[in-house]
Amino acid sequence: MLGMRLSARADYALRAAIELAASGSGHVTSDQLAKAQQIPAKFLEAILTQLRRAGLVRSQRGPDGGFWLARPASEIALADIIRAIDGPLLGVRGERPENLGYIGAAEPLQTVWIALRANERAILEDVTLEHVVTGDLPASVRKLADLPGSWQSGAGR
Repeated sequence: MLGMRLSARADYALRAAIELAASGSGHVTSDQLAKAQQIPAKFLEAILTQLRRAGLVRSQRGPDGGFWLARPASEIALADIIRAIDGPLLGVRGERPENLGYIGAAEPLQTVWIALRANERAILEDVTLEHVVTGDLPASVRKLADLPGSWQSGAGR
């Protein structure tokens, strides 16, 4: 199975953002986030800086300081977090599928990669931090997760 390759940074960023969403409107310190999600503190600092620059989180220094989401959790898609950390979604060998030159019999492969990216985008742009925090995932996501073999690594398929 190809699937998307999510960097450790993007995984940590998603987990930190979900933790912020779960905290409600209160400020959460980076230490609290690091402990709650077992993220290395120095790594987390850099990630939170990227999320702040992308306008997804806000921060405040001082005794009442911490981090919080810049928008409601229902308005922040998983794709927003991933793009803030890793850039555009899904590449093949580090290239965007539309830039790959397939010729001859392999030409239709480009369409497959574009469809795969579109499917990933559809999921990651549809699922918000609120969906994850509440556990109330969109029906389309549940349907895909419930397909036979979805929970297997795909070594035999």
